[in-house]
Amino acid sequence: MALMYRTTLFFITLSGFAQMPVFKRYYIADIPGLGWLAQFYVTHGIHYIAACVLLGLSGYAVTTWVLNRRPPADLTMAGRIKGLMITGLIVSGSLMVMRNMPGIYFSHMTIHLMNIFHLACCIALLIVSGVTLMARKGWVH
Repeated sequence: MALMYRTTLFFITLSGFAQMPVFKRYYIADIPGLGWLAQFYVTHGIHYIAACVLLGLSGYAVTTWVLNRRPPADLTMAGRIKGLMITGLIVSGSLMVMRNMPGIYFSHMTIHLMNIFHLACCIALLIVSGVTLMARKGWVH
């Protein structure tokens, strides 16, 4: 499950940043084999697929945690921060999907705040994940 989580985190982050045309702007997409990073609909599809996998993994982890009757105190501080950031990503990502549906309108300020919050949660999750990976710390005690 750890490998699937890491792979999903890699692809959801890569495709998320690719949608902001970062890879095209800085000529990374010009490297042979990476041209797909500049194609919005390809990266958008990958992002949605990876988000579905992340939702599934999150649901599985929470369900397993509850069914095993593990107390919240078993989570490390890093595990709590990661869980909070993933929850933030799920909530803000869901709102961003909703805003694309017909008949649902958000103000421009709300959309900007959702984008900033989503990006901030992503960056915080990546930082905490990198630190815990290097320190070899897990989600639980």
